[in-house]
Amino acid sequence: MKEIRLHEGELNIMELLWSNKSLAAKDIAKIIKEYVGWEKNTTYTVIKRLIDKGAVIRDDPGFYCRAAVTKHEIQVAEADDLIKKLFNGSLSNFFDEYLRYKDLTGPELLALEHVMSEKKF
Repeated sequence: MKEIRLHEGELNIMELLWSNKSLAAKDIAKIIKEYVGWEKNTTYTVIKRLIDKGAVIRDDPGFYCRAAVTKHEIQVAEADDLIKKLFNGSLSNFFDEYLRYKDLTGPELLALEHVMSEKKF
C-alpha cells in the first residue's frame, strides 16, 4: 500500500469515519459545519480529495463514505515523516530530544518501560 499523507482538515473527516465506520457525505457535511464551520462544498471537496488519495471509499447509492485506511496506518506514516523531517530520520534522536524535555507521569513511564522491555532481544 502506498503511503497516504493527510492534512488537518482531512483528518477531521477521517476521525468521523474511524468513529462511525460509514457515514453519508451529507451527514459528514452537517457535522463538519457544526464543529469546524466549513460549508458543504468545502467538505465535499475534501471528501473527493480523500477518495482520490485512496483514504476513503465511496459507496453508492447515497454517497456513503468509509475509511480505506486505519487510524494506526496514518499515525505511523505521520510519525515517520515527522522523524524524517525534524530528526534526520533518527528515532533515537527523537526520543533523546523529546524525553529530555518532556515531563512524564508515573503511568506514562511504566507504559514506556513496558514497550521497551518488549523490544529487547
